[in-house]
Amino acid sequence: MSLNKVQLIGNVGKDPDVRYLDNGVAVAAFPLATTERGYTLANGTQVPERTEWHNIVLWRGLAETAEKYVHKGDKLYIEGKIRSRSYDDPNGIKRYVVEIFGDNMEMLTPRSVQGGQPQPAAPKQQPAASAQPARQADAADDLPF
Repeated sequence: MSLNKVQLIGNVGKDPDVRYLDNGVAVAAFPLATTERGYTLANGTQVPERTEWHNIVLWRGLAETAEKYVHKGDKLYIEGKIRSRSYDDPNGIKRYVVEIFGDNMEMLTPRSVQGGQPQPAAPKQQPAASAQPARQADAADDLPF
């Protein structure tokens, strides 16, 4: 038995490049960055944060969704499989590419944020008056924590 499954949560590095094949099938490709936080070891050594870039490929309906709604800076959840391929570049050098073929995608950036830029929030409604009586202040309210 074998399993080829990848789950990523990261930020889109650039707007998806969407192409349509001769038969009308959409293919989207874009980079996704995942970052591991930096930390300090017990002996005081600083380990810096590390960003990994992943080549994401989406097909058909997912590609069309990405074309409409995914933008640089958006946070995405991608689930799929890892694929590798090679090709010869124009200079005859063999190049290797690792790609994530997405089977599932969830957009994690709130709709009020478009293209990484926050949009003005809608005015909030005042909460309805509570039937609970107001709480009396006590000494614990004066503590700084």
